This record gives sequence, C-alpha cells and structure tokens, in this order.
Amino acid sequence: MRKGILMAGSSYLLWGLFPLYFKSIANVMPMEILANRILWATPFLLIILAFRAQWNWLPNVIKQPKVLLGFVASALLLSCNWFIYIWAVNNGRVVDASLGYFINPIVNVLLGFILLKERLRALQWIAIAIAAVGVAWLALQSGHMPWISLALAFSFGVYGLLRKTASLGALEGLTLETLILFPLVFIYVIYLYFVGQNAFVTTLGAGEATPWLLMAAGPITAIPLLLFAAGARVIPMSTLGLLQYIAPSIQLLLGVWLYQESFNGARLIGFIIIWSALILYSAEGLWRMYHQRAAAV
Repeated sequence: MRKGILMAGSSYLLWGLFPLYFKSIANVMPMEILANRILWATPFLLIILAFRAQWNWLPNVIKQPKVLLGFVASALLLSCNWFIYIWAVNNGRVVDASLGYFINPIVNVLLGFILLKERLRALQWIAIAIAAVGVAWLALQSGHMPWISLALAFSFGVYGLLRKTASLGALEGLTLETLILFPLVFIYVIYLYFVGQNAFVTTLGAGEATPWLLMAAGPITAIPLLLFAAGARVIPMSTLGLLQYIAPSIQLLLGVWLYQESFNGARLIGFIIIWSALILYSAEGLWRMYHQRAAAV
C-alpha cells in the first residue's frame, strides 16, 4: 500500500513539474516539441517492452481493425491534449492549464453520463453545477470562456473514456498510440530539417542543451506513466482520486509564484468555487466507498 501510494504520488509529482521542462525548451515551437516528444518516446517505450518481453498484444491488435481505429482516435486526442498543454505553458498560461486538470474529474463524470449513460447521484449533480458556476464566473471576469482549461479537460476526458473501453494496458496502449503517430511526426521533423527550422539539428553541436532536452522527452513521457500504472494496481481508486490533485496544484503554484502569472481576487473566487465542487465530489465518493465496505463487512 505504501509503495503503491509512493509510486502513484511520484507520477503526479512529475506531471506537476512538467512546466519546468517545457519552459526550458521554450525556444522550440510547440508543434516541434510535441513531435519530438512522440519521436523519442516511441523507441524508449519499445525498449521497455523488449526488456519485459511484452509483445503478445501487438499481433492481436493488428488483426482487429475496430480496436486499431479506436487507438487512432485516442492517439489524435492525446496529441491534441499534449499540444494545447505545451502551447499554454510556453505562452504564460500555466494557471489556465492547471485549471483544466482541476476540472477534469468533474468532466469525466459528465462524459460518463452523456456518452456511457451512467446514472449520476444527487451530490454529483450538485458538484457539476457548482463547477459550472465557477467556469461561468471565470468567463464573466475575463470576458471570455476559459477555452484552454476546457479544451484540456474535455480532450483528456474523452481520451480517458476511449482508453477505459480499450483492451490494452497503460504501457501497451501508449506504445501503440506513439507508433500510430510516429510516421506523421517523422515526416514533420524531416520537413523542418529541409526548411532549416529543425531546432534539434540547428542547435546540435552549438553547445546548447536543447537537443538533449528534446531527447529527454522519451523518458520524461514514459517514466511517470510507468509509475502511475504500477501504483494504480495496488491502491484503492479513492486514494488515486485524491492523489490526482497533486499535479494541477503544483502547476498552479508554479504559475503564480515562479512564473508570476496573473491571479487576482476575482480569479481566485472562480478557483475556490471549482475547488468546492471537487471537495464535494471527492467527499461523496469517499463516503460512498466507506459505506459499501462497511456493508460488505
């Protein structure tokens, strides 16, 4: 149990520190950062699979067009989510990005109701309504909807929904998604090379850290996922649900304290409203799980 909490908590801690990494390569275009993330993550994941001899799933997936098509959709959603996040971080919108992942659990419940026809309990409806009020407040104060936050929350929510119904585990699924995207990003980086805009090539040998930071995208992408997958297998979902707030909390602190992003009183009110919805949602889940266990005993 302790080991599981440590591994899952470490994964959320690393995800929370992602702004530090992306800010360190802010001189590279967001699309090129995304391409390099997929480019270097693919061989890293393949090496891990080779070390663990986990290949049995690949022939089965290739023989199932519907499964493969589902992973094409999830790969595109994941790449959209990654691109929006990278763009947000490197354009001074770390706070907006953090809000997206605070909203995500509520979005997951809403998507489950709309797409999976899951029944929602009364307190879950109240949590969704409170979160909607928080989003509306932020839109009113800024003069526009928090599109970055909503795009991150919904893209990751739909991605999670697709992966929930998929037949592959976290490691195998991410490997397949990167394999699907690999030909596209490879063509893209070759194009950048020929037009003289490939940051990896232009900075290589110039004494800069950029090429090595881009190569590090492989383990930086895969290691938190492996920690999360290992931890999630041995700890309760209620514990995992509480740990997931570590990442956006760290991102929020980085955005406000380190990167000096705007976070005035009006914006704080919007966050407090959404946090209240999350507290209600989490408390309801914990209360329900406690009573289910008590009834089972």
